[in-house]
Parts: sequence; structure tokens; C-alpha cells
Amino acid sequence: MKLRAAFASLILLAALAAPAFALTPRYSVQIVKTYPHDPNAFTEGLFYLNGDFYESTGRNGQSWIRQVDPATGKPLRQVSVDKRYFGEGIAPWNGHIVSLTWQAGTGFVWSQSSLKQLRSFRYTGEGWGMTADAKNLIMSDGTATIRFLDPVTLKTARTLTVTLDGQPLDQINELEWVKGELIANVWRTRQLVRVDPKTGHVTGIVDLYNLPEIASPPPDPDAVANGIAYDPVKDRLFVTGKLWPHLYEVRFAPE
Repeated sequence: MKLRAAFASLILLAALAAPAFALTPRYSVQIVKTYPHDPNAFTEGLFYLNGDFYESTGRNGQSWIRQVDPATGKPLRQVSVDKRYFGEGIAPWNGHIVSLTWQAGTGFVWSQSSLKQLRSFRYTGEGWGMTADAKNLIMSDGTATIRFLDPVTLKTARTLTVTLDGQPLDQINELEWVKGELIANVWRTRQLVRVDPKTGHVTGIVDLYNLPEIASPPPDPDAVANGIAYDPVKDRLFVTGKLWPHLYEVRFAPE
């Protein structure tokens, strides 16, 4: 399974870099500010709210949901996810945090103020990334399909297929809603993609090669780019990765 996933990722990386997609706008990132990040955090979900980061981590027995101080990278509060579950994406909604797990088909709703687990819910397939717009929670499942969930029932209201040059683009992972568009990590690549939430078309490819952990990767092969957060008050975008020692405020620059 791991070999097959790795092979698929190589094909995807080649596709994102191929001349056939030259018409899709390309961007690099410029580092605005560097923050500390827990190098033991297997980051799966990230968002910014009221001055702090909220982060979820993965791996069974190492999955947490935590509120993190940006200045130190250390948890202000954290709660463990049951060791039966591999934690995945998170998103805020109406005073709550909604979280996914990888292969168990189970998600959870937590109190944002206390990090107390309030209830669970079920979904089909895998859980990967999560974010929210003004009306829906939005989740990815490792395929090219993005699901828009009713925030009350947590059932799928509609789906969207992410396409690059007319072809489905799978391995869509962590998500962030930024000024009317979706920004997504593509698993095991150094690219982000900008996605039109109405059509699913990739409108831009963002290469993270300027980040130190891309230039000199951590020793763990799973230490890939993953984690996007946006501060709408100050219009700041943040990115990090699994097991990365840093988190970055970045801006996109056309190539």
C-alpha cells in the first residue's frame, strides 16, 4: 500500500510540474516571518483564531487537538484523541471545533473553550483535511472530491471535484478557506493548489521550495508539507508541515 501511494505521489508531482500545465498560474512563496513549531507534531490540521493557532496531529496514540502559543510554539491547552483514532483535519464552527479521523469514518465535535469532546459523528470514506466557509464545513478525503457538510447535521450537502487542466487531481489534503477560494496541500508534494470553490478548477499552483524544510527535509520521509492557516483580521497566511521545527507566515509571489 505504501509503495503504491508513493508511486502515485511521484506521478502527481510530475503532473504538477509538467509543461502541459504551463497555462495554470504559478507562484512561489516569500517568507514574511518565522515561528517556532513543535518538531514532534505530526500536523494534520491547522487554523488561526483570536491570536492563537489550533492544531491537530496524527498517528495513533499521538493524536492531539491543541491551542498553541504562536510566540513559543508550545501548547496552551491540549486534549488527546482516543488512541484508536488517527487524528486528521480540524475546523472551527460556532464556538466548536470539528475534527476528523483518518480511516475510522468517525469525527468529533469539541468545545472550543474547554476542548471537551461533545459528540461524535459518522461519514463514509477517509477523513483528511478540513476548513469552513460562511455556510458549510468543508472536508477532503484523499481523493479529488471535496465535500461540503451541513454544519448542523454534519451530512454531505454537496461535493466538488478538483481538476487540473480538466483532469481530476487527487491526494487533496489540508484545506483552508482564504478570501473566497480554497487553498489545499497536495499530499507528498511541495505544492499547494488554489481551487475555485464553484467549479473545482485549480486556478494556481504554489511551490513551497523557498521553505527551509523543503530545501533540507527532516529525516522522517513522512515529514511533508501539511498545515495551512489564515488570519482574516490581519490578512496573514501561515503554512507548516508534519514534524517541521518551524511555521511560516508567507505571501504568494507570481513566478
